[in-house]
Amino acid sequence: MNLPIALLAPLALLVPSVGGWLDDGPRDQLLPPPDKPQVAPREPIATLDFVDGATVRQVRIEQRVTIRIAPRDPAVRPSMLARIAPDASEPARFAERKMGKCVPVSGIAAVEPDTGGRLLLFMRDQRLVSASLEKACSARDFYSGFYLERTGDGLLCVDRDKLHSRAGASCGISRMRQLVAADD
Repeated sequence: MNLPIALLAPLALLVPSVGGWLDDGPRDQLLPPPDKPQVAPREPIATLDFVDGATVRQVRIEQRVTIRIAPRDPAVRPSMLARIAPDASEPARFAERKMGKCVPVSGIAAVEPDTGGRLLLFMRDQRLVSASLEKACSARDFYSGFYLERTGDGLLCVDRDKLHSRAGASCGISRMRQLVAADD
C-alpha cells in the first residue's frame, strides 16, 4: 500500500459520506419518526381503610440466629479423656449412662464424629455426651462441625432439633447418652 494513502485513510473515515453532502431538505423529513412507547396510566395502589379512615400497613421483621459448633481441637480430647480415665496406659473404656433428652447449646464446646452414626459432644462442664443420629444419617458428614437454629429455650433436644452439617446433610438426633469411664 502507498504510504500517503495509508496515512490519509483514517482521515477519510472522519469525512461524512457523499450522500450527506447533498441537501435534500430537512433531516426530519428523511428519517421516519421514532416509535414512542405508549405508557398505560398507573392505577393507584390499594390500601386497607379501616374505621375512621385510618390506613394500615404491615412490616414484618424476622430475626434468624444460626449457631455453629466447631470440631474439637486435637489437643482438647486427650486432656479431657485423661480427666475421665486417668490411667493412660490402656485405652479408655466408656459406658453409656441415661441422661435427659436435652443439653444446653451454650454448654457444647466441640464435636467429633464417632463410629456407628454417633457424634461425641464435648461439653464445657467436662462431660462427654454421645448423640446418636437418625438412621439415614452418617456421622462422617459432621467432620467439620455443624450448625443449628437457636431455639427459645436454648437447648438441643432429641426428636426436635435438626443439625446441619457444612457438607449439606441435615439430621435429627434420635438419642443422647452420657459417656462415663467404665469400671471393670
